[in-house]
Amino acid sequence: MSDVISADAQLENAPPLLPAGSVLIGLLSFSMMDVVMKSLAMELGAYNALLWRVLTSLAIVSVIFFARRPKLPSRAARKVHLQRGLIVVFMSYLFFWGLARVPLAEAIALSFIAPIIALYLAAVFLGETIHRNAIFASLLGFSGVLVIAGGRISGEYDEQALLGMGAILASAVLYAGNLVIQRQQALLAGPIEISFSQNLIVGSAFLLLAPFFAVLPEQEFLPYIGAGAILSIISAIFIAWGYARAEAKNLINLEYSAFIWAAIFGWLFFREPITLTTVAGAILIVGGCILATRRDRKVAHIETTAV
Repeated sequence: MSDVISADAQLENAPPLLPAGSVLIGLLSFSMMDVVMKSLAMELGAYNALLWRVLTSLAIVSVIFFARRPKLPSRAARKVHLQRGLIVVFMSYLFFWGLARVPLAEAIALSFIAPIIALYLAAVFLGETIHRNAIFASLLGFSGVLVIAGGRISGEYDEQALLGMGAILASAVLYAGNLVIQRQQALLAGPIEISFSQNLIVGSAFLLLAPFFAVLPEQEFLPYIGAGAILSIISAIFIAWGYARAEAKNLINLEYSAFIWAAIFGWLFFREPITLTTVAGAILIVGGCILATRRDRKVAHIETTAV
């Protein structure tokens, strides 16, 4: 409990832009990983793309983790690690299975129902107060997503694309829970421990199915697997650092910035055009992100516990 209070006390000391900047860097890294994983999932299938990326991430982060001679995580931390790890198993598979069948920008747009759900889950499970800024920011950001999605969705999808959209929507619901648990986890453990625990749990879960589905990747895919692993570690560390120093409601709306990167990377790597609706929506999204980082000084800080 003292660890939670100590970590939570950092919320008053850290400038609000530092946690926000850290989360934004993490989201950029995550978006870059999405590009790599979309390519791998299309070539290897979602299961093998995730299996080899997670195992590579685990090998890398294990060296860093054990070099620090870590103490055994507390019981509360182990519980949260397990909860989030199990959510990530299903969340990640559904997302990358869908991503292999849906354009990158559309997939990210669909996933943006998660921060909206998570804002209110944070109030229910973490006891956080939903201020007017957070509500307006979520509406502004979601409006931007609707503008962009409306410009991209033509209504002409084959069966696989429709299944992919369904998988991404299901993943988004799980991602909302992941965002809330992420805040609890960041109060109980450091970024390296979080990255190690998540990769260990997810990797172990995927290994259970290895005798039935695992296929050794060809040499040409190894650089992509390595890049995906490194980007996932960078993303996890920066996001965990930010969530340890600001309340979830002040950071959740930053998730919308991922659509900006999806539009850029979709154009660069998958030849998806950037339309006027994309630009208009991006402006709304950035406005929501900026509004989300503003603190309401009239409302007293409420301590958040994770036990």
